[in-house]
Amino acid sequence: MMFNWLSLVTGIFYIVLGIVVMVYKFFFTILEPTIAYPLGGLLIIYGIFRIIRAVTRIKKSKDEE
Repeated sequence: MMFNWLSLVTGIFYIVLGIVVMVYKFFFTILEPTIAYPLGGLLIIYGIFRIIRAVTRIKKSKDEE
Protein backbone atom coordinates (compact mmCIF):
# COMPACT_ATOMS: atom_id res chain seq x y z
CA MET A 1 0.00 0.00 0.00
CA MET A 2 2.83 2.39 0.81
CA PHE A 3 4.38 1.76 -2.62
CA ASN A 4 1.21 3.04 -4.29
CA TRP A 5 1.33 6.33 -2.38
CA LEU A 6 5.05 6.66 -3.08
CA SER A 7 4.36 6.08 -6.77
CA LEU A 8 1.74 8.84 -6.65
CA VAL A 9 4.23 11.29 -5.14
CA THR A 10 6.87 10.25 -7.66
CA GLY A 11 4.43 10.95 -10.50
CA ILE A 12 3.86 14.45 -9.19
CA PHE A 13 7.63 14.92 -8.94
CA TYR A 14 8.08 13.88 -12.60
CA ILE A 15 5.42 16.34 -13.72
CA VAL A 16 7.08 19.19 -11.81
CA LEU A 17 10.49 18.18 -13.18
CA GLY A 18 9.11 18.19 -16.73
CA ILE A 19 7.71 21.68 -16.25
CA VAL A 20 11.03 22.91 -14.82
CA VAL A 21 12.95 21.44 -17.76
CA MET A 22 10.61 23.14 -20.22
CA VAL A 23 10.69 26.54 -18.48
CA TYR A 24 14.38 26.79 -17.53
CA LYS A 25 15.77 24.56 -20.33
CA PHE A 26 18.14 22.95 -17.84
CA PHE A 27 18.65 19.28 -16.97
CA PHE A 28 22.16 18.77 -15.56
CA THR A 29 23.33 21.00 -18.41
CA ILE A 30 21.93 23.83 -20.50
CA LEU A 31 19.57 22.41 -23.13
CA GLU A 32 18.55 23.70 -26.52
CA PRO A 33 14.78 24.33 -26.86
CA THR A 34 14.56 21.51 -29.43
CA ILE A 35 15.70 19.09 -26.73
CA ALA A 36 14.16 20.73 -23.65
CA TYR A 37 10.54 20.66 -24.87
CA PRO A 38 10.41 16.98 -25.92
CA LEU A 39 12.28 15.92 -22.77
CA GLY A 40 9.95 17.96 -20.58
CA GLY A 41 6.92 16.56 -22.38
CA LEU A 42 8.21 13.02 -21.95
CA LEU A 43 8.74 13.57 -18.22
CA ILE A 44 5.22 14.98 -17.88
CA ILE A 45 3.69 12.05 -19.77
CA TYR A 46 5.61 9.57 -17.61
CA GLY A 47 4.44 11.39 -14.47
CA ILE A 48 0.82 11.17 -15.60
CA PHE A 49 1.31 7.46 -16.31
CA ARG A 50 2.70 6.90 -12.80
CA ILE A 51 -0.21 8.77 -11.21
CA ILE A 52 -2.84 6.87 -13.20
CA ARG A 53 -1.20 3.55 -12.33
CA ALA A 54 -1.00 4.46 -8.64
CA VAL A 55 -4.63 5.59 -8.49
CA THR A 56 -5.88 2.40 -10.15
CA ARG A 57 -3.83 0.27 -7.74
CA ILE A 58 -5.12 2.23 -4.73
CA LYS A 59 -8.72 1.80 -5.92
CA LYS A 60 -8.13 -1.89 -6.59
CA SER A 61 -6.67 -2.48 -3.11
CA LYS A 62 -9.62 -0.66 -1.48
CA ASP A 63 -12.09 -2.78 -3.47
CA GLU A 64 -10.42 -5.97 -2.22
CA GLU A 65 -10.86 -4.96 1.43
